[in-house]
Amino acid sequence: MARKDKKHEQKKTAALPNAYIAGSGIVVDEQITETLEKNYMPYAMSVIVSRALPEIDGFKPSHRKLLYTMYKMGLLNGPRTKSANIVGQTMKLNPHGDAAIYETMVRLARGNEALLHPYVDSKGNFGKAYSRNMAYAASRYTEAKLDPICNELFRDIDKETVDFVPNYDNETVEPTLLPATFPTVLVNNNMGIAVSMASNVCSFNLKEICETTIALIKDPNYNIHQTLKGPDFPGGGFMYYDEAELEKIYRTGRGSVKVKAKYNFDKSANCIEITEIPPTTTIEAIIDKVIDLIKAGKLKEVSYIRDETDLGGLKIAIDIKRGVDPDALMKKLYRLTPLRDSYSCNFNILIGGTPKVMGVYEILSEWTAFRKECIKRRVYFDMTKKKEKFHLLKGLEKILLDIDKAVKIVRETEEESEVVPNLMIGFGIDEIQAEYVAEIKLRHLNKEYIVNRISELSRLEKDIAEMEGILGSEKKQLGVIVDELKDVIKKYSQPRKTMFYYEEDEETEAEEDDAPDFSCSIFMTREGYFKKILPQSLRVAAEQKLKEGDEMTFTAEVNNKTELLFFSNKGRVYKSRVSDFTETKASSMGDYIPVKLGFEPEENVLALVATEDYSGWIFILFDNGKAAKVTLTAYETKTNRKKLTGAYSTKARVVSLFSIKEDTDILVTSSNSRAMIFNTGLILPKSTRDTIGVQVISLKAKAVADGAYVASEEKLAELKKYVVKSVPAAGYIVKDGLNPEQLTL
Repeated sequence: MARKDKKHEQKKTAALPNAYIAGSGIVVDEQITETLEKNYMPYAMSVIVSRALPEIDGFKPSHRKLLYTMYKMGLLNGPRTKSANIVGQTMKLNPHGDAAIYETMVRLARGNEALLHPYVDSKGNFGKAYSRNMAYAASRYTEAKLDPICNELFRDIDKETVDFVPNYDNETVEPTLLPATFPTVLVNNNMGIAVSMASNVCSFNLKEICETTIALIKDPNYNIHQTLKGPDFPGGGFMYYDEAELEKIYRTGRGSVKVKAKYNFDKSANCIEITEIPPTTTIEAIIDKVIDLIKAGKLKEVSYIRDETDLGGLKIAIDIKRGVDPDALMKKLYRLTPLRDSYSCNFNILIGGTPKVMGVYEILSEWTAFRKECIKRRVYFDMTKKKEKFHLLKGLEKILLDIDKAVKIVRETEEESEVVPNLMIGFGIDEIQAEYVAEIKLRHLNKEYIVNRISELSRLEKDIAEMEGILGSEKKQLGVIVDELKDVIKKYSQPRKTMFYYEEDEETEAEEDDAPDFSCSIFMTREGYFKKILPQSLRVAAEQKLKEGDEMTFTAEVNNKTELLFFSNKGRVYKSRVSDFTETKASSMGDYIPVKLGFEPEENVLALVATEDYSGWIFILFDNGKAAKVTLTAYETKTNRKKLTGAYSTKARVVSLFSIKEDTDILVTSSNSRAMIFNTGLILPKSTRDTIGVQVISLKAKAVADGAYVASEEKLAELKKYVVKSVPAAGYIVKDGLNPEQLTL
């Protein structure tokens, strides 16, 4: 019997197109791309569309579910209730667990100070957005209700202004959007990380956003810089006003703004007090960084730092030593710590279920379209109700002509089911009107009641005509939006929290060099290896270790603060300083510059120039016989930029590049055995880095310039016959005895 079963299983296995493993069933072969498409893509789309990104009403689903639950609980006008109660009720719409729901509520709460206009009026410890250690209390200890500004989120939500969908178990319904009467999407900051995309929307001042929206409604070509000055962060601080960068954010939705902390100096305590910090950092991150700098010996001016945050608000106290200039110290702290940081904007918002990165102009346009649809739906709902009432009162008006007749019809009708049909026949009214008349109480069958009700007809008729006018006119719909925005400004506007600093303030905060001052030797090889060696190490071992086939191309005695310009073969220059490199020994290979400075693939070091004050020029010889003399100041930058493009012209190959302090004599050689010596004073200096230069040596067909060397005074006396008085020159045929490598570089 066992043998028969085994034979049957083998037969069954042979018949299957896919692999069959006994005890495991069928193993289906499938492409990994198909598996990803079937299993991962639905998850990714769910995260993008239903979790991480905000929609045009300014909310993610988790925010909307929480706020709508609180609205249905009567917390808009009622007293506060325990947060645990709110969390439990929200789980009817959001099944992701109480911890996630409570964290969402904490961020929306006034006590957390994460939002410019909080949506939750909180009582108790809700932590602080600017501190990672000040944790919020458990939900059983805190209380909350909706903030008054939420009136603007839920206004007319019961008038079919937005769509409702069933919740996850079809027990109730929830709104897909909230009919906010102002652009909440830009008034409060929002951050989300989805799959393969993210969103980071900064907050703007409510009054400025509403005024800007009104101006754009009236004139689509309006320049929003006139009313929208820039982001307004809940933590305050000072933002660097860069109009070009703001314009980029307003147009594209991408860009970054610099924000720095606000401070004051307490002269009596010799203490700097920081009261506002950038939104991207925390108190603890700042203190930790300052302590690290003190330990590293880079902040000798600071004696102590502590967190003095209390009920009065944020405060970081920094005790400074006697004689220290607090303003100069703060400039140093701005540069070295998160007290000045950049906020990166990425306005990625869901529009109709599709993620889209938009600038402020486009977001406000989309919001206006969304709000216009809400207005139309609300007006249509109200108009339908008024038309129904108008229709009923029209029937009542006919009863007024003969109340006794109506009573007689009802009294003489034998069956109850015949009352409505008889009224319809007796007065020429429809079934709905007759039903309404039949339901009137006996006490209301008097002339006064009926006349008072009928007097509403003219008002209803006027209201219906007005509503039909709104539905038929886009201009009137926009007018309603404008009126609502003006009302929001009047009720909820508040002064800016984030002020500005400008270019002149930025320039005074130039980077200081905190590197220790000492002498050292630097070496550069043809393959791109760099060494920084102290004098004592050189005395112990002077023999340099090099990679096989490599050779030394640059050597200099410099200061630790000397700046280094690494020119690459791709027309770029990478800036660094000697202090950025660690000391090594002659027996070491040194730092590989392409890796150290982040060169691009197939990019190598062409030449190294060392300078302390950017005096002098860069001399460049191209293979076409042209030479350029570029001022070193052309490579100097006010900001701490590490890479410059257009370091030299790439129209011809560079054969030699080095720096000269003053005009000097240069020996130029060519591939057709010619040479010439000329003084660089014959070439005019250029401030344009990518200049193509001027012809210095005339070349015959197929000949190229192949080298340039500085001629020392001793060698110049020996090579007088190669000296030319003007350029371009053909040069002289090289005879035995000329060895350019013996010249001083």
